[in-house]
This record gives sequence, C-alpha cells and structure tokens, in this order.
Amino acid sequence: MKREAVDYLVEEEQLSNRKACKLIGISRTTCQYQAKPKDDKELQEALTVLTTKHAAIGYWQCCYRLWNKSHWWNHKRIYRVYTEMKLNIRRRAKKRLPDRIKQPLTIPEAPNQVWSIDFMSDTLVDGRRFRLFNVLDDFNRESLAMEVDTSMPSLRVIRVLNRVIAQRGKPANLRSDNGPEFISHILQQWCEDNAITLQYIQPGKPTQNAYIERKNGSIRRELLNAYLFNSLAEVRCLSEEWRIDYNTERPHKSLGYLSPLNYAEQYYRKINNLENSN
Repeated sequence: MKREAVDYLVEEEQLSNRKACKLIGISRTTCQYQAKPKDDKELQEALTVLTTKHAAIGYWQCCYRLWNKSHWWNHKRIYRVYTEMKLNIRRRAKKRLPDRIKQPLTIPEAPNQVWSIDFMSDTLVDGRRFRLFNVLDDFNRESLAMEVDTSMPSLRVIRVLNRVIAQRGKPANLRSDNGPEFISHILQQWCEDNAITLQYIQPGKPTQNAYIERKNGSIRRELLNAYLFNSLAEVRCLSEEWRIDYNTERPHKSLGYLSPLNYAEQYYRKINNLENSN
C-alpha cells in the first residue's frame, strides 16, 4: 500500500520520489526494489532426476547429494522448490520389475516344451468377482487346466500345475506375464526345484504370450460373455465342458483344422512310425 501511495504522490501531486517516500515513511531503497523473477529450472531438473532415481529419498538427502555434486544452492531455496514440487508429500514407491528379455514366440516341436499360463476375471450375478487360471500347451494349443475360484494365490497356482504334471509330465518352460502370482518367490522356487524355466514376457507386451491370449479371447466370447453365472459351481461346470469341447472337437486353423488332441495323436503316430522304420 505504501508503494502505491508513493506512486500516487509522484504521478498526481508531482512530488519527487525522495519527498514522497519521506512523507509516507518508507525507505527509497525499499520503494525502488524490483523483485527478480526466480529461475529454478535447473534446480527443479536436478530434484526431478534425484527423486525419480531414488523414490524414497528425503529433503536433506537431496540437499547433501546436490552439494556433493558441487551445486551450492542455499538449503532454504532447495526447500522452497522441493515443497513447490510437492516432493515433501510422501509418495508410494513404484515397484520395479527387472528387465525382461524378449523371448521369440516359436512353435514348440513336441508336447510339454512350453506351457503358457494366464489369469482372467469376471463377476457372478451377485457382483462377486472370480478368477480363472488357464494353462495351455503351446505345441498343440491343448487346454490343460481352467481353475476357477474367488482367490488364486501362488500356492494354488502350484497346486494346479502339480495336478497337471501328475497327469502328463512336467514342462521344460513356463511362459507368463508379470502378475504378482507369477513373479512371487514361491513360484520361482518351485520352478527351480522342478528344473522348469520361467519365461516372463515384457510388461505391456501381451502379444509375446499370443497363444494363451488367443485362447482367452475365445473364452471371453464363448463362455464368460455368453452366460450369467449364479455360483462358482456353475462357472466350474461350464468351463470344464468348454475345455473338453475345445480339446476334442474344436478345429484350429493353425493346426490344420484339427482339434488339439487329434493333432497330438497325429504327432505321436508320426513318431511311432519313425521309430518302427528305424
């Protein structure tokens, strides 16, 4: 307000700036001071780099890291910019996955070379959510299991895999996405104990698990979107009927319009003929 009064006396009453300041009781230095615009771009960039690389870092850690790199910004300036960027609000650190190497999606030459595993989800009529765990042999696209329940932790996944292995032997490789059940140390330890290689697809690249994604699309269209389910028992019954038809009757274009089981029988006949001829 005092500065505005000085401006009025200078402009309207034609007083000098010195006399106007004296009348109002304000220092000429204060009156004539012009605040310089703050250029904090470099500091903001430095803080962004630090907090991106070190998600749990605090204010004083930022100060000392910057000073150790010969950035001598005043600690009060750092704090001002730090709070303006809302870095003082505790952020939940994002869990980072290790780098995934892209695995080529090849067609296995025999059964049990590569199994693909994945989850789907849907709801019952009453709104309860359930999950569907799929296991597929990539060689002949055979659906090995479709497990249904409201919860499917890693131990349940292992139990399903053990059941399938008891029926047809273990796979050399398991391909999956980076879901929490699949990246758990429990499943990784089980695979290591059973000499099974876990092949993780890259995050956000479902096409790297295309065989089971193709099956998921069929399940979604022909089963989950086609029926209203009142109970888990209904889902289990219909999903098992669908799985049996998928394996025994459904022709697959990629298999020469044979069903998965017919394609496997053709493969074993060919192997037996080769062995007999030798």
